[in-house]
Amino acid sequence: MNKKILETLEFNKVKALFEPHLLTEQGLEQLRQLAPTAKVDKIKQAFAEMKEMQALFVEQPHFTILATKEIAEVCKRLEMGADLNIEEFLLLKRVLLASRELQSFYSNLENVSLEELALWFEKLHDFPQLQGNLQAFNDAGFIENFASEELARIRRKIHDSESQVRDVLQDLLKQKAQMLTEGIVASRNGRQVLPVKNTYRNKIAGVVHDISASGNTVYIEPREVVKLSEEIASLRADERYEMLRILQEISERVRPHAAEIANDAWIIGHLDLIRAKVRFIQERQAVVPLLSENQEIQLLHVCHPLVKNAVANDVHFGQDLTAIVITGPNTGGKTIMLKTLGLTQVMAQSGLPILADKGSRVGIFEEIFADIGDEQSIEQSLSTFSSHMTNIVDILGKVNQHSLLLLDELGAGTDPQEGAALAMAILEDLRLCQVKTMATTHYPELKAYGIETAFVQNASMEFDTATLRPTYRFMQGVPGRSNAFEIAKRLGLSEVIVGDASQQVDQDNDVNRIIEQLEEQTLESRKRLDNIREVEQENLKMNRALKKTLQ
Repeated sequence: MNKKILETLEFNKVKALFEPHLLTEQGLEQLRQLAPTAKVDKIKQAFAEMKEMQALFVEQPHFTILATKEIAEVCKRLEMGADLNIEEFLLLKRVLLASRELQSFYSNLENVSLEELALWFEKLHDFPQLQGNLQAFNDAGFIENFASEELARIRRKIHDSESQVRDVLQDLLKQKAQMLTEGIVASRNGRQVLPVKNTYRNKIAGVVHDISASGNTVYIEPREVVKLSEEIASLRADERYEMLRILQEISERVRPHAAEIANDAWIIGHLDLIRAKVRFIQERQAVVPLLSENQEIQLLHVCHPLVKNAVANDVHFGQDLTAIVITGPNTGGKTIMLKTLGLTQVMAQSGLPILADKGSRVGIFEEIFADIGDEQSIEQSLSTFSSHMTNIVDILGKVNQHSLLLLDELGAGTDPQEGAALAMAILEDLRLCQVKTMATTHYPELKAYGIETAFVQNASMEFDTATLRPTYRFMQGVPGRSNAFEIAKRLGLSEVIVGDASQQVDQDNDVNRIIEQLEEQTLESRKRLDNIREVEQENLKMNRALKKTLQ
């Protein structure tokens, strides 16, 4: 699907809503790569995965996944023959542990029937020997003594030598106390030294490593300690060499399994992403929609996910319906309605849940195109009309009967009569090509087009004349009407002036009365539907209460 529609609808912001629910970097990367598809099997699989994860949460509401970091580059380095460092091994260790925990969780799971998710759980690998090898690295980034016998032997020697150094120094602290400025062992240049008074510097044999700023204290490493320190330095070098050898050895053991571990990490991320989708469903009362095979769209109480306190609306875009034309004044929510439809389709075709009620149905479109907002280009010296028309011309060359088209203020920005004529001609061309289209306009001429033309339906956004505010409720089947006279009267304009103006457009009064009746019928139907929904919710609550009582 074209990238422009994803930018226009701000799809990346929608995906960001799922990020707080993710636990793994692999899941985050898969979310960022997520894009809509027209492949039915892929969408069905994503929907089935979400439904199964919902069922899993019913039995295991605290199901979680161990947080893991991205290891793709680590595995590539292994496959190319490179040896890993401790930090990289810790990343692999974490992935193997997450994989083991998921396998254990799946093997102990009861009362849940899984098909799609089972495929992922069962593809995870178990590497008990590798997990044992990686125990050599503790979480603090330290190689444990048991990593090899040689490392354990070297560290024992270092420990013994350091103990001897401490013993020697403690004896000297007692024996030479009067010659020292302080009764402590100091450290200079990585060596254990005594703080000797300058007047006694020749009384204690050893190597001078430092002198205090005042010159009163000389820091001497006693001769008895020098040899032991040199032995420790040599042993430290042996320790570093042995640790490098261990890193190389374990790298060789892990290398043949690099691809399998990388695949496990991807599966863990995929399960994490599915889990995040379900957590989003729980948080936002979202749903997994039904899929239509004939591009029928039925959205119940659908909301725009990025609009705070968005008003929920119903949209019915039947199989035979080609266009919905939303008429009426600006600032009523027409553009939001366009974006809500487009974004809901994009989310569903990306395998994401939608903000709507159960029973909602989405279509599958190969492409979604939109001309929304002011795309005027100063650099190209194009007017608003020219800019929109250039975009529409480009879109008309690409759309087909498998496309969804969203047009905002079609024909605006030019002479009203010519703009309305162009808008009707464009809509007629799209209708004949059977392109599903939702368009907004403020041209009244398109109301007649919507009434008189087959497979085209009028719609509008409700306006409350009592409060003089839009309600943002979508009224499908009801063309928009001007509320200018009513608003002017309520704002205090003389009734004589309003009456005079009303007489000049008297021919539209009958139409406005019909529209007003349609609005009243729509509002009455909506009230009845809301009452039905309330009854359904009460029934659900009673059913849950009964089930708990019976249990």
